[in-house]
Amino acid sequence: MKTYKKLGFSNEETQELVDHLNKLLANYQVHYQKLRNFHWNIEGPDFFELHEQFEIEYDAVKAQIDEIAERIRVFGANPISTMQGYLDVAEIEEVTEEVSSKEMVEEILRDYEILLSFLVDVITVAQKLDDSATEDMMTEYAKRTEQRHWMFTAFSKN
Repeated sequence: MKTYKKLGFSNEETQELVDHLNKLLANYQVHYQKLRNFHWNIEGPDFFELHEQFEIEYDAVKAQIDEIAERIRVFGANPISTMQGYLDVAEIEEVTEEVSSKEMVEEILRDYEILLSFLVDVITVAQKLDDSATEDMMTEYAKRTEQRHWMFTAFSKN
């Protein structure tokens, strides 16, 4: 694998950060597609509320995906950019069968927990490298993810 020296970080430091960002990116991409799937296929009494919430989520995630990929480019590296590449790396898994609205929310909650673990990994590496730009970006994503986790958890109590 290529290594890159950018922004004053060594090749090894840059590669470590890019590897973590790519893992995060892959998980966000699978999460994004899952949100689209759920948005399109939600049925039942929760339709109007969840249809809208899934759209809010995939719009936010789409922007985050772009920012993560561009951050990887800042370091002179290439982001993973194929579906197979995402599926090979991501811990978040596709949902291939029909699921209820309750199961959709449970899936999203699991995804948030996985995303948060990868966000913390990137934050840890960024802190180690004194990369405040990446750290700040990931901290904002973590705050939003925690808030949305709380909201979907509250919704699932009905």
